Order: sequence, then structure tokens, then C-alpha cells
Amino acid sequence: MAPDLAYPRPQFVRERWIDLNGPWGFACDDADIGLAAGWPERADVFDRAIIVPFPPESAASGIGERGFHPVVWYRRVVRLAPDDRREALLLHFGAVDYRAQVWVNGRLVARHEGGQTPFFADIASCLLPGDAEQVIVVRAEDRPGDLTQPRGKQDWQPEPHSIWYHRTTGIWQPVWLEPVPTLRLTDARWTPDLDRATLDLAVRLNRPPERPARLRVRLTLHDRPLADLTGAVDGDEIRFGIPLDAGDLTMHSDRTLWSPRHPNLVDAELTLLADDAIVDRVQSYAGLRSAGVANGRFTLNGRPYYPRLVLAQNYWPQSHLAAPNPAALRREVELAKSLGFNGVRIHQKVEDPRFLYWCDRLGMLVWGEMANAYVFSAEAVERLTREWLDVLRRDYSHPCIVTWVPLNESWGAPALPSDPRQRHYVRALHHLTHALDPTRPVIGNDGWEHLASDIWGIHDYAPDGADLRARYGSTEALEHTLRRDQPIFRSIALPGVSYAGEPVMLTEFGGIGYAPVGGERWYGYGTVTTAEAFLAKYRELTDAVLDSPAIAGFCYTQLTDTEQETNGLLTADRIPKLDPAALRAINQRPAAAVPGEIIAGIHAPEEPDDAPS
Repeated sequence: MAPDLAYPRPQFVRERWIDLNGPWGFACDDADIGLAAGWPERADVFDRAIIVPFPPESAASGIGERGFHPVVWYRRVVRLAPDDRREALLLHFGAVDYRAQVWVNGRLVARHEGGQTPFFADIASCLLPGDAEQVIVVRAEDRPGDLTQPRGKQDWQPEPHSIWYHRTTGIWQPVWLEPVPTLRLTDARWTPDLDRATLDLAVRLNRPPERPARLRVRLTLHDRPLADLTGAVDGDEIRFGIPLDAGDLTMHSDRTLWSPRHPNLVDAELTLLADDAIVDRVQSYAGLRSAGVANGRFTLNGRPYYPRLVLAQNYWPQSHLAAPNPAALRREVELAKSLGFNGVRIHQKVEDPRFLYWCDRLGMLVWGEMANAYVFSAEAVERLTREWLDVLRRDYSHPCIVTWVPLNESWGAPALPSDPRQRHYVRALHHLTHALDPTRPVIGNDGWEHLASDIWGIHDYAPDGADLRARYGSTEALEHTLRRDQPIFRSIALPGVSYAGEPVMLTEFGGIGYAPVGGERWYGYGTVTTAEAFLAKYRELTDAVLDSPAIAGFCYTQLTDTEQETNGLLTADRIPKLDPAALRAINQRPAAAVPGEIIAGIHAPEEPDDAPS
């Protein structure tokens, strides 16, 4: 399957869609008068143009205003072709930060809260007849000083400070129209079970069918038929347990299972039928893999596996959280692979599904992390929990995602040692995530102050390899560190929480930055002045981690420079600071914690046979 690079939802593809990215009318509403003044039905106030999906703070949007604009409005006029006037017409938004209201031809069709997750509305009943102009208006509200809002690393101060960067307000992921039938498929949920040699599939419909209907599922692997099943649909959901041990398919082989070295994907065609006529058809895909923990190690497909991750904020100077173009999402994956990493930790951002597609297709592990709030309150808890549930629902079926991280470094729970409510919150997120997805490890709070975590992630920016060896160089050293040490003046575990043999990983370390020149603003955890010194320090730190028999994986900070954080392996313009081959050689050294690990080839960003050009 080779979807268009621009197609917004690569794991649930319909043939017909209408791209609404591009020029829209735009207006700031700093006084918040637009609702009272009837802006949903006015054209005269939209006297500026913005390029969607780029946020107005970014240069790519054509606006480039980085000050506080808590309310912004968008307007787009669309003319529909006759073929687009189906029984239903879905207006999709990939993400709008933070609150959104949407009108079509003056009628309110959608409200949504949550800046990282998608929503849609059926606008067929609002359309004007014939070839009349259809007017779409969006109001986006994003209060910069609201720290109860899950905002990730978007700064709440006028100018970026410390490790925070410029804001992303309003529309920042694709907008599109999708003509669909009245009865239709709404999502497909894939769950591989390697022990039972099955691929479980749950498909939902928008409503139960009014007449007998069937769903046909056809699967192929490497263009060879894998399964062809049909089941009766008698409600709004149908489930299949698809056996995978038929024919010459060999489970647990490199030609079958998904991994970074062998990113095999099962292509799927889902066809909804009624009276033998096609009602709806969707292309999808799945990966056959398992992710877990056992005996102090992370496991992939039932075997110990060493994650070699890089922290990726996926922020671009010209477009902020939005990718500058669809190809940039693929390029981000290729760059990380070229440096010898087998995974990325997407930091404080829920990434565009097209990025996850390329991680699936090219072979990169992903740690899925939620954008956090910065204060603890009932409202903050409700907001993050609601949005996190939408994240789990949207991204459940991506094989690349192997770990969930709802909270980072106690952000949104800053008083964990003293406040029992906050401790309940962290435990609740951990257990709620497992209740909805029992197939992946969950880290309740990454970095320190562990309460409920399947993996103990530690953030330690020690400037010297000797310090890392002293803390983690042996099992005895690690045990002492877990009991007594505080790498960043925070307890790794809170009182009453005992280490029970979970995998321990350095999920942030390094952070080496070039020394600033000429008064340049910068931020790093250690500085060097030459590329040679940078490579030597990188080798020193990474060797110390790889030589530890007690550390089960790592995540280096970070892939690219981000605003004043000049501690990337690449510049903000994605130019390598060091020879990629030299970094690969360091990153691919055998890890003492996983003897006999097969790592050759993880760096090669192989071109998929059916990749779009």
C-alpha cells in the first residue's frame, strides 16, 4: 500500500478526499469579540491570509506573529464537485490547539478541546445546493498563560526561556474533506498475538446496519495472500481473530514479524458489503510484533531487545510543531536511522500520524508521550486524561509504538513527594493506560519519582562518562544509585516504592551543546567547542551506557537543535554536526546488557518497495 505522502491518515485510507490545506482567511481576536459580533457569518473581518496547517506564530504561515493572540479565526470558501456530494461529507481536523469551534455556512457543526488530537463533523446537512460556495469558519482559543492546559514545551512567557519554545496556536495538522456513505467504517483496531499466532481485528461502524451487511477482510504480506475472511455485521462493531499459521507463513521469522531491522507490514483491505454491493472500502495495515518487559529487559517479539533511542521534539524553525511539508516527516525518520538509532522518543508532543506511518514503514521504535500541563488541579487532570484517551485510541494500532509515557518529569504533578492526590493521579494514568492497552509497557512518570512504571526511566545529564559508570556501571552500582543517589536532585523512586527488577533505562542523557558565540542564547547540559570534542564526548558518554550490564536501553538528548537548545546532533535545519557514519559506529556497539544482540543494519533507512516518490 502506498498512500499519497500528503494523505492525513495513512492507516485508514479512502480513495476520495479533498485537501483543504493552503490559503485561508485569517483574523486575530485579541479582545475576544468575534462570537458576539457574528464573525461566523461575516467575511469582512478576515482581511489577512494564512497558510494552513502552519500556526500563525510561524514564518511558514505567512503571519509570523509570535506574541500573545489567545483567540484566532479562520475562513475558507470551498466549491464541491458533484461526486463530492455523497450521503455524508466529513470535515476532518488533524489537530487544533487548543479549543476549537467550527461553523459551516453559519451553522455550528463541531466543538473540540485538546490541541493534540483529531476531530471531525458531518457537514452534509449544512451544504448549500448546486455549485454554491460553502463557507467554513474556525475559531481557535489557546490561552498562553493557562498552565492547566496540556501544552508540552510551548512557552507561556512572551519569549522562549530555558528549554521552552515558541507557541503553536490554532490549526497545525491537516484539514480535509472526505465524502463517505451514510453507513460507513469508522476505525480499525489491530492487535497481534504472537503466542496464539493470530491477528485480532476490531472494526467499528458509525451505526448498526438497517439491512444485512457483511465485512470482508483481505490481508497480504509481501504482496502474497495471507487471509480472506468475511463476517456478518449485526451491530456497530465486528471482531475477527485471524489465524496466521496457514500455508507457508512462519511465525517468529524475519520475513513475518515487524522490527526496526525488518519492518514487515501486513496490508489490509476492509470492504463493507450489503446485498453484495460495496458500501464502503478502506485500506489499512498492521504489524506483527509484541512489546513487553521480562527479566529486567525490554522485549520485542518475545526476545530481549536494546532500545537505542534519540529524543525528538520534531519542531521546525519555520513551522514550529507542524512539519514544513509531508516529506519532512519521512526525512525525520531517515535522519534518526542514519545516525544508528533504532527508535525515537517523541518529546512532549503527539506526532502527526504520517510520521508514525514512516516509523512503521521504515522501522523505528516510538515511545508515545503526552504533551503535559504544568500545574496540578482538578481541571488539569480532567483535561490531560480526556486527551490521553483520544491519543491511545488514535495510535493504538501503530506497530512502531512500543511504550506509552503519559507524564514526564512530574510535569503537571510537581508535588508528588508530599501530595497523595498527585500520587493517585500518576498511578491512575498508569493503570488506565494498561486497562485500554495491555499490549505495551507504560511509564507512569518518566525521569524520576517513579510510582507505577513497567520501565524505570532515569534522566541523568552527567557530564562525564566516569560519573555514569560510577552510578550504573554494574548491578551493584545501579542498586546503590536507585536507593541513595539523586542524579538531578530528585529521588528516582518515591518513598514506599521498591525496585522489583524492572528494566532500567537512561531515557535522557547527554545533551551536549556547542559553546555559544557572540552572546548567542543557548541551552545545553555540557558544552564543547569543536566537532572533534563533540564526537569524543558523545563516545565517552554512550560507551559508558553501552558497557553497563545493568542498563537496558538509552535515549540520547537530542536529535535536533530546538530554539535556544543547541544540544542536537543535527542543527535546527537538519544538518548533521558530526559524521553520521561515526555516530552509527558508536551507537551500534554491542550492549553489555543484551549479549548476542543482533544490531547490524538498524541504521540503514531502506527504501520500501512501494514507497511513494
